[in-house]
Amino acid sequence: MKLLLTGVNHKTAPVELREQLAISPERLSDATRALLAFPGVHEAMILSTCNRVEMLACHEASSPDLLGFLQSYLGIETTSLRPHTYEYRETDAVQHLFRVASSLDSMVIGEPQILGQVKESYTAARSVGAVQTHLEKLLQSTFTVAKKIRTETQIGSSAVSIASVAVDLAKKIFGSLEEKRVLLVGAGKMSELAARHLMQQGADTIFVTNRTHERAVRLAQNFQGHAVRFDDLYATADQADIIITSTGSQEHIFRREHGQQFLHKRRNRPMFFIDIAVPRDIDPEINRVDGVFLYDIDDLQSVAASHLDDRTREAQRAEVIIAEEVVRYQRRAQALNAAPMIVDLQNTAEEMRQAELRRAQARLQSLTPEQQAAVEALTRGLMNKFLHMPMQAIKAAALEADTVMLEVMRAAFNLPAVQEQGKPHVPAQPSAANAEEPVSIGDQRDRS
Repeated sequence: MKLLLTGVNHKTAPVELREQLAISPERLSDATRALLAFPGVHEAMILSTCNRVEMLACHEASSPDLLGFLQSYLGIETTSLRPHTYEYRETDAVQHLFRVASSLDSMVIGEPQILGQVKESYTAARSVGAVQTHLEKLLQSTFTVAKKIRTETQIGSSAVSIASVAVDLAKKIFGSLEEKRVLLVGAGKMSELAARHLMQQGADTIFVTNRTHERAVRLAQNFQGHAVRFDDLYATADQADIIITSTGSQEHIFRREHGQQFLHKRRNRPMFFIDIAVPRDIDPEINRVDGVFLYDIDDLQSVAASHLDDRTREAQRAEVIIAEEVVRYQRRAQALNAAPMIVDLQNTAEEMRQAELRRAQARLQSLTPEQQAAVEALTRGLMNKFLHMPMQAIKAAALEADTVMLEVMRAAFNLPAVQEQGKPHVPAQPSAANAEEPVSIGDQRDRS
């Protein structure tokens, strides 16, 4: 089984494209089920966040056209998508997945949200039967590596989320957030993080609105803020100096005409919008309104970059850990591939032992049952001792991915070809003509 990862992220594609590809949590299971049914895909997972959309697939001989899947499922032409995509296979795909889950490929290095998002994608894929043997092992290793990096480095000690970067931007714009009124549109995790940072930076009043009003009330209460009914959003938005949006809306919540109305009510006092949603909540045209300033999630990259210096050393340590873990994972995978060859070697040796016992059967008939059992144990013990060294050699070659040595071992012991491994093995029965002849390794029939 081979591994293929295809996707786009904040480094390769602008937010205008990423929002077209975004798959909401509610649609993730359905999308993964559709990917699993796509020709050539045996196992699959989709990771969709504000900063990336990636498809991970296990396949056999020919690679599935994952961009073709996006075209059929989302209706996006691959010609416009292809220049922005990246593709990783086998070891490179493993390394990329480890880096993503460990937040080394995030817009903000060290942010803690991505591991939870990978786990959510894993859960959705498992729920539709898209994660089986191969991806199960890979993803469990991924979670272990991400946890190890959090434990053995300080990359997460000063981690900054996208929400906190948004607050930092607001602080740089105003100089201080004291006496500033903030409206959070959306009551999810991002909004909660933003509210926490806003309070720490001295924001005067926080308003929260959400389509489900109860969630807005709970979040507002946690921060001594005020809940606003979503139906009253446009009537009260002009009271806010800063509006931070983070919803799952598929349509723009604020458009140019809203900005014009708000500025008129505010007597042209400026408003700052920070849109950290993908798809975007705010029409970019609102930036054309004098006095309205909009920053979307891509604009946050410049602020995020200022935090990188503090974590460069820890990120380098994390990269070393990932490189070691990728090698360790590949060695485990290679070792698993040696199992069919070892089974074939054991079957070959057992055929030889049984043939020799049959050859000597006439001379063993006078032995007592206890003596026959002793002969059985003796021959089996000798066989196991003989097999010990070749089996260790096969395992060592598999761990080192030494395909030349594996082929030498296969030829030396006349074992089945690679494509025949895994098929049920039926020991050859000696014919009447050769039943009494000694059997050597070179005498074994070609079982191909």
